[in-house]
Amino acid sequence: MRRAMTAADFARALAELAAADPALARIADACGPPPQRRRKQGFATVALLILEQQVSLASARAVFARMSDAAGGVTPDRMLALGEDGLRRAGLSRQKARYVHGLARAVADGGLDFARIARADDEAARAALVALTGIGRWTADIYLLTALQRPDVWPAGDLALQTAVGDVLRLDRRPAERAVVEIGERWRPWRSVAARLLWHHYLHAGRKAVSRGA
Repeated sequence: MRRAMTAADFARALAELAAADPALARIADACGPPPQRRRKQGFATVALLILEQQVSLASARAVFARMSDAAGGVTPDRMLALGEDGLRRAGLSRQKARYVHGLARAVADGGLDFARIARADDEAARAALVALTGIGRWTADIYLLTALQRPDVWPAGDLALQTAVGDVLRLDRRPAERAVVEIGERWRPWRSVAARLLWHHYLHAGRKAVSRGA
């Protein structure tokens, strides 16, 4: 499926996964269905994903807000006008300022076309994104999963997903990325929705820990 999942697709996927896998069915029973969260397609979302690399979501969003305020919006032209020094003054690290500036340059120069990416299959879309400095497999996969709403994306390098897989499958320890890749094969062709369920479990388990004072 190259098109974005509809709400009906998402509901069908949840039902099929729960029917096929008792571990995922337990998540749905305990936590309810996960939301089908969507991010907007385009430059601003990828810029935010770059900021989210290896930091908390709250921290990334705070820096994104400062960057937007400093530039008057998050568009390629405004990021180029702000420059790497301006991005750093807005709170970006030297490395992430270079990545966001490079992303803006690629869009402005026509090397990266988000409309073309949206029409491409998963592998081609991913390849177009990871060709840019600062965009790795995780960033590309999260974009495909949340912005393009592709049904069978599996961001096996995501630490929260790894933790949830280990917990739900009752493994002795958090599985490594390679093991999570192999485990995910059982949930084709709906791995994106399986990831949503597992993240839902991760967040729900975290809220329970906080409520217990952990």
